[in-house]
Amino acid sequence: MKRILLPAGGAVLATGLLAAGLAGTASATPAPTDEYLAKSAQQVADIIDFWTKSDNAALKSATAYHWDYKEVKKLVQKGGYVADTKPGVVAPIGEEKKVAAKVHNVNVPKTIGKVFFEGRDGKLYWCTGTSIQSNYKNLVSTAGHCVYDLAGNDEVVSRWVFVPAYYQGKAPYGIYVGKQAFTHYDFSIYEDFDRDYAFVTVYNGIGGGASKAAQVTKSEFEKHVGPKWVDEKTISKEEWAAGVEKYGVNGPFQSKAVDPKVETVAKPGDVTDKNIEDYILGKGPTAGVQLTGVETVKSVYDAAGNGFDNGDKFERLSTKLPISAEEYAELQKAKADGKFLGDLTVDLDNNKQPKAWWKQQYFVKKWVKTTTQFRYWVETYYVADVKYVDNGRLGDVVGGQGFAYNQPTGKYVRTFGYPYAEHPDGSKPYTGVTVKNCYGKTSAKLVGSAAKKIEEHVALKCAMTPGADGGPWLLKYSNAKRLGYVNGVTSTFNDQDSNDRVDYISSPYFDGETNTVYKAAANTASGPMFPFPKP
Repeated sequence: MKRILLPAGGAVLATGLLAAGLAGTASATPAPTDEYLAKSAQQVADIIDFWTKSDNAALKSATAYHWDYKEVKKLVQKGGYVADTKPGVVAPIGEEKKVAAKVHNVNVPKTIGKVFFEGRDGKLYWCTGTSIQSNYKNLVSTAGHCVYDLAGNDEVVSRWVFVPAYYQGKAPYGIYVGKQAFTHYDFSIYEDFDRDYAFVTVYNGIGGGASKAAQVTKSEFEKHVGPKWVDEKTISKEEWAAGVEKYGVNGPFQSKAVDPKVETVAKPGDVTDKNIEDYILGKGPTAGVQLTGVETVKSVYDAAGNGFDNGDKFERLSTKLPISAEEYAELQKAKADGKFLGDLTVDLDNNKQPKAWWKQQYFVKKWVKTTTQFRYWVETYYVADVKYVDNGRLGDVVGGQGFAYNQPTGKYVRTFGYPYAEHPDGSKPYTGVTVKNCYGKTSAKLVGSAAKKIEEHVALKCAMTPGADGGPWLLKYSNAKRLGYVNGVTSTFNDQDSNDRVDYISSPYFDGETNTVYKAAANTASGPMFPFPKP
């Protein structure tokens, strides 16, 4: 197996491709890698809330993940496969109720579903995936490029979930949040599309979703794990002053000078711990003076005094606060641009994985005239008591397809997917709403594509377009049992007869190295993230 990619060469794949013979390619030591998609309970809660709020609005707004449809290229014929280890299979689980099959009616397994995620461009996408057998019944197979955003510096995507049997915004068997994504080292590091597959462990499925918002105190808000938010309401100076008198300077009533270049009026020694409330409220002998804060960098804050004078530490505004992983990422960018002056920190667990994110800004005091323009507001804190239920393990709920590797090519497979994108000629025959399928013999010889630097793919005649990415290629598929063996995943879409329409799709060849990645994922537990009651 190559490690440094070179452009693929060879003759153009012709109609005789399916009848070609077998040759050989070398293999090397496999190197599986894994990345966490969601680690903490708060992350999982945020992801579920994001996709399910407003009647699953985010699920409905996602679009198929694909490159420019005009990038569809031809495949070229390469050598035949050589098994790097002995052939092997893992049996499927969860035989479905047998249905009398008709020639024209393909029974779609409930293991097939959509993979949803947020790309590094902030847009919402879907691919196709399937539940696959594993020791913990918690595994999804899909394409590697449906886990890693190759346009985002080889980072894993965000908010990854799997929804089996998805249809028009409905999640009949629950939503499964991805925990860890297992891929081949060659794909995650070198973008080698010969290894464009991924196996993702998922937490127990979450169903239900009815929720009731509750107003809480600030301390309760900070401790809550689950959906939460802050509402800000603009108020008058008089309302703000009354709020500060009632709740104190650490309460929900806030103010900030709109103009940072306001004139300071307090002199050293003017303010003491005995009259600070009068200064804050502009009462009595201190009428006409008000306290505000000016953000600064940590070094200036550390050097400041601890009193009440201009330039002294404003500790109330400089406390360390918990934030989400998404806010942490946004503030990192702002800090790099000089728009955020504070510090960002991450707490790690025993496996050195992030479990909590924090920000800390630094403010010094500034006493200003009350004629300065201020903004006054009050914060209201809400949490959602979400009535989700634990739907259980993915494999227990929908079953799981089997797994096969080092199998001979030129065998019949059935592949499923949610195609959506246009053909290169601009025609768009698919809606992405329902599952489509293709059936046929895979290419006997391996194929390649210079456009994607592919040398060791298997081809299948099929007109499905992107959106079907990651869909399983099922060997020995039983239409009655709705089960087979995953022996590939849809990776690329190709135009062999140059008529600007997709007519072939391709998959990485599943060999012993694929099995090593699969086994690493299949032996990794996930389980429930919350103590939800059983339905």
